[in-house]
Amino acid sequence: MELLPTAPPQIGLGRPGPIPQTDPLLQALERHFGWTEFRPGQRAVVEALLQGRDCLAVLPTGAGKSLCYQLPALVRQGLMLVVSPLVALMEDQVLHLQRRGIQAACLHGGLDPGSRRQLMGRLRDNRLRLLYLAPERLQGEATRRLLEEIQDQGHLVGLAVDEAHCISAWGHDFRPHYRRLGELRSLCPGVPLVALSATAAPRVRADLIRMLQLRRPLFQVHSARRDNLSYVMRRRPADSLPDVLAALAEARGAVLIYARTRRSVESWAARLGSAGVEAIAYHAGMDPESRSLALAHFQDHPTPVLVATVAFGMGVDRPDVGLVLHLELPASAEGYLQESGRAGRDGLPARCLVLFDPEDRTSLGWAIRSGGPQWGELTPAERVGPEALRLELAQQKLRRMEAVAEGDGCREQALLLVVGELVPPCGRCDRCLSSPPLEDWSALVSRLLTCLEQRSGVVLRSLGEELAGAEGEGAERWRWLVRRLVQEDLLSESDDGSQRLWLKPAGIRYLRQPWPLRWVA
Repeated sequence: MELLPTAPPQIGLGRPGPIPQTDPLLQALERHFGWTEFRPGQRAVVEALLQGRDCLAVLPTGAGKSLCYQLPALVRQGLMLVVSPLVALMEDQVLHLQRRGIQAACLHGGLDPGSRRQLMGRLRDNRLRLLYLAPERLQGEATRRLLEEIQDQGHLVGLAVDEAHCISAWGHDFRPHYRRLGELRSLCPGVPLVALSATAAPRVRADLIRMLQLRRPLFQVHSARRDNLSYVMRRRPADSLPDVLAALAEARGAVLIYARTRRSVESWAARLGSAGVEAIAYHAGMDPESRSLALAHFQDHPTPVLVATVAFGMGVDRPDVGLVLHLELPASAEGYLQESGRAGRDGLPARCLVLFDPEDRTSLGWAIRSGGPQWGELTPAERVGPEALRLELAQQKLRRMEAVAEGDGCREQALLLVVGELVPPCGRCDRCLSSPPLEDWSALVSRLLTCLEQRSGVVLRSLGEELAGAEGEGAERWRWLVRRLVQEDLLSESDDGSQRLWLKPAGIRYLRQPWPLRWVA
């Protein structure tokens, strides 16, 4: 655990003012981007890359990470190779740069032969400053030969790995192809490399240094705390449309609404449209033209409402987002910090609202497991291998996010604790602004743990129904208590979707010598 400064970096744009004639970096910053000063953390990374030094930059969402590698390419008049996880994200960044007159391109499998030949010609003639590509492209022999050719010509000035937490199994968005990016060091031994992420706990940072083979890197790690954001998390009613409309009525500027599936995105955009709200849908299943129109609407409309899957927002620089609303429980606290961090980049107050249901964790758990081999198909060796670890870690992250949503304490404090920051309560979230009464759960906990001591491995749902019939309490109330005991580390729950329960050592100690347990229901 590390104690980081409680004062967050300023997210707003650089203030206008005279540029010193003796400061070429500030002059380049204003010439290319129209800003008159760097945001916290940016200048140190830019200077390190220009000096040929590796960097690890963990800067909060909206702090301008992309400029850290864009400006060195423009100053050096060479090429910066940028590895990014999503084609949509790369295309958005390239479009943004091209609007500024900066020569940038994206290399992906969707390019037609003519566009690809034109791109290769621009690369060989040193007419590109930034080339974005997915990590999978680096595995191709043709891409590797091209990289060697550009390096031999002296055009390659740096390598950037964006969303670098994807490398680590401990990160919140692990991508297997990212694990091989350490090969960049052997392919480009003399080229500085920068790894960038908005959230990376200490062990994720250690993974990045080791797997990317960073050499004496400069560290720029800033607090993810944002003192202009207020977090609100509450149970989702059967019909959440009135809650969503009420939140929209209070919001300023642009609004981002996140839904988990493409079908849900389309459904909510239609529901809001029927309620008189001009809502635009955005997800990866739409055709490129529709996605481009949706993005343009979000960037250009004065008060857009966009319903999207969570991938939307990375690299999209709209400062006046006044509301980020999640319609389901986010999959991890780390991911939620990034997604909610897209609000209030102009430094003005903004709201982050989560509407969740206890069943969200069950459906999200199945979605996590469907992303890889099914447990029944794994060999004994694979049950302790990388895929099994990924599934287990994803389930753990989901439970931690549920603990934030159902917990009694400060939302921001709980979120930042997950990424290794220890900060005082924010004073702005719904928990800090209200003091709901605490209930004494000790007697019910003793009954439940005694039952589990006698029947280890019982299934959550059947236990809740059985206790509800025997004790006169509602089944949902018992299931809530079980979830809370899992969060408090008194119980263990299986990660295979069966929701089987076991006593942990702390639970056994509680049965032998109980202590008061008082929580918000």
